[in-house]
Amino acid sequence: QVQLVESGGGLVQAGGFLRLSCAASGSIFSMKTMGWYRQAPGKQRELVAVITSGGSTNYGDFVKGRFTISRDNAKNTVYLQMNSLKPEDTAVYYCNANLRIQWYADAVDYWGKGTLVTVSS
Repeated sequence: QVQLVESGGGLVQAGGFLRLSCAASGSIFSMKTMGWYRQAPGKQRELVAVITSGGSTNYGDFVKGRFTISRDNAKNTVYLQMNSLKPEDTAVYYCNANLRIQWYADAVDYWGKGTLVTVSS
């Protein structure tokens, strides 16, 4: 029974900053990739950023150096620092974790409930 709990969303003005956190808890044998995805009204869910257990990262094309993903492996927690926010960043941001609950089990994706980020102009 794995849970992902996001926090840090809210309302911010354009040009401002926000830091999202996501903590995974429960039976986790091996945590692999963690990341953030977002979904705006009427749009498909899209990749924001992902990070491997070794610290390798990949970002969506829209980030252009504004966002930084990081993780604390000891706490099974992933962070997303968002700077220079734009109105088009407004979306529900979802935490994702790919992990094994047992050594013999396949790695499976788990999702948080999402946290709303609203950027005003």
